[in-house]
Amino acid sequence: MSAQAERKTENLPQWKREEVDELAQIIDDYESVGIVGIAGIPSKQLQDMRRDLYGTAVLRVSRNTLQTHALEEAGLDDLVEHIGGQVGIIATNENPFSLYKELEASKTPAPINEGEVAPNDIVIPEGDTGVDPGPFVGELQGIGANARIEEGSIQVMEDSTVLEAGEEVSVDLANVLNELGIEPKEVGLDLRAVIADGVLFDPEDLDIDIEAYRSDVATAAARARNLSVNASYPTESTASTLVAKATGEAKSLGLQAAIEDEALMPDLVSKADAQLRAIAAQIDDEEALPDELQDVAAAAEPAAADDEDESADDQTEDDAETEDADADDDDDEDDGDGAAGLGEMFG
Repeated sequence: MSAQAERKTENLPQWKREEVDELAQIIDDYESVGIVGIAGIPSKQLQDMRRDLYGTAVLRVSRNTLQTHALEEAGLDDLVEHIGGQVGIIATNENPFSLYKELEASKTPAPINEGEVAPNDIVIPEGDTGVDPGPFVGELQGIGANARIEEGSIQVMEDSTVLEAGEEVSVDLANVLNELGIEPKEVGLDLRAVIADGVLFDPEDLDIDIEAYRSDVATAAARARNLSVNASYPTESTASTLVAKATGEAKSLGLQAAIEDEALMPDLVSKADAQLRAIAAQIDDEEALPDELQDVAAAAEPAAADDEDESADDQTEDDAETEDADADDDDDEDDGDGAAGLGEMFG
């Protein structure tokens, strides 16, 4: 705590001093501390939100000046600039991303009142309003909606933006939105900033797709691992893979070069046996082979015989086709001679 902050605190009345001490204790007990806006939240709903946070975070609402004193005592001056309007201090041991996600999920739609500033564009959607023909069509047109009476009811002909974000809500617009049941704002704890491990996070820093982020990190880790393995760069996570890869490559080289190593002998013998049997299968005279290889030649003979039979069948079919063709030619010649004789007879 700075000397200036300590002097400011010493001059406070006793009850304020006790409040600052309680706030400072909360700040000291948790890993992450932030400021949340609570404007527009009814008292009962705020109590419900505080109860829902039980076990995850602590929400403490106090005077802005006392919150400022507590933050300055804790050395969290970066959060002081976010104190303004109706705010509270929130503290948690969760990481800031989880806190932000939980607070956003807890927000609920709510109507907007006259004089409030629109948090986003207010749009009246296309479709049937469900309101019978009457003065309401003029009220819709008066706020800029494309509306008219059709098929016995008031219809909005297209999506109509009736107020842009940052503009103030008029009486007429508030009345129309209330009549249509449109709730254009969300009510909830609005996280303005949070500090964790000395790092200040703004809402835009925390508004990320956690699943997509996790997927990106996993992809990057996998690519880094592949690069390490392909570049033969050993690390704690890739050393075992590199050793296994080197062992496999050494074994493959030993087999190709027929290196007589004790670890390679079973594979070398299996390889030699397979090559020997392949050669034996090419020898026609099985009597020329050792007894243990004659079965290889015998197994190869039926296959060769089948090939010869197929060749003979193919040749027989070819000869038959040739004879049929010759016979057809002879018939054609006979037909030609007969036609010539008839021509002479009746010529």
